[in-house]
Amino acid sequence: MLRYEIKVNGIIKTIKVKVGTTLLDVIRNIFYLTGTKEGCGKGDCGACTVLIDGESVLSCITPAEKAIGKEVTTIEGIGSAEKLHPIQQSFVDLGAVQCGFCTPGMIMSTMELKNKNSNPSEEEIKVAISGNLCRCTGYVKIIDAIKSIKE
Repeated sequence: MLRYEIKVNGIIKTIKVKVGTTLLDVIRNIFYLTGTKEGCGKGDCGACTVLIDGESVLSCITPAEKAIGKEVTTIEGIGSAEKLHPIQQSFVDLGAVQCGFCTPGMIMSTMELKNKNSNPSEEEIKVAISGNLCRCTGYVKIIDAIKSIKE
């Protein structure tokens, strides 16, 4: 068993987990944050995307110990029900949230993109979300939502 501190959305907890426990398991089962989804458990769909120090990672295949000494940000850490983050608001406004299962991961990938490039081209947007699968929208509304974000 490993014992260490991990910081998620600004909250630090000392955890005790087995070697190889995924970051997704820690987020969902220790921090009780359910916005980060497990779609495939293999790193193929992007539903579990979170940020570690601003870089997107697939939490279903990332060992939790990779987050030691770093800041983990989940969908719950970027806005609130009372005041959505501009990326979240854009997804809502442009209907890019149909079933919503992929939305948290898609938004977190968008966060990384927008933090690096405030005015990305459509091609840059497509590359940034290429690891996130969506079965509902056909990506058109998602791309439109990302293009329209004003921060």
